[in-house]
Amino acid sequence: VQLQASGGGLVQAGASLRLSCAVSGVSLGYYAIGWFRQAPGKEREGVSCISPSDSHYADSVKGRFTISRDNAKNTVYLQMNSLKPEDTAVYYCRLYIAHREIYYWGNGTLVTVSS
Repeated sequence: VQLQASGGGLVQAGASLRLSCAVSGVSLGYYAIGWFRQAPGKEREGVSCISPSDSHYADSVKGRFTISRDNAKNTVYLQMNSLKPEDTAVYYCRLYIAHREIYYWGNGTLVTVSS
């Protein structure tokens, strides 16, 4: 199982970015997958996750970020609008295979938001 994240970049405050996480080796449609981020000097934190039935968001991103999945493309997306400097972090995707109790992490993609 491999996860490949992409879509990060340098943007100004108020701009938008869309992150993608392409999954290979397993069919995404059955499992929960989420986005996490780690800012410099801080611990990694959960941003959003989506399962076959619902989705959840951290309070800090509610109303600005939207997670979605395209099971046909085996890809999950994170649409990030109204970006703030405090959203600056390396963003990671993580897949959870419940019946194996295994997590798979993708590479990180850097998002930098300038003020």
